[in-house]
Amino acid sequence: MSESIETTTAPRGRLSIRTVAMPADTNPHGAIFGGWLLAQMDLAGGTHALHRAKGMVVTVAVDSMTFHEPVFVGDEVSCYTDVVRVGNSSISVRVEAWVRRDNNDEQIKVTSAMFHFVAVNPDRSKRRVPPE
Repeated sequence: MSESIETTTAPRGRLSIRTVAMPADTNPHGAIFGGWLLAQMDLAGGTHALHRAKGMVVTVAVDSMTFHEPVFVGDEVSCYTDVVRVGNSSISVRVEAWVRRDNNDEQIKVTSAMFHFVAVNPDRSKRRVPPE
């Protein structure tokens, strides 16, 4: 797994969500459940895409995720987002998840993924993403 770790030393993009991992979010082995982290990243990416699309978006795909480090109870989890592509109705957002633990200022990258969203109307039909 170590050969796939990016050499990024600082988060890329804008801070879109920050929360603290809680005991209710753990898996049976005591680490934070990966699905919880995926949900936080989806919220972060979706919020960024919503602002760029100037309206409702839905998640249509997530590219592969590799968890490089575990997340533990009490870790401060931050999700950073960056729009990397805008199509006619789609928006691709890179989301990186970083943690700070033990009252330390050092941030540790735990995972990243590309999230793909489609802009939709209130009836859930596709719509164009307006120009910036």
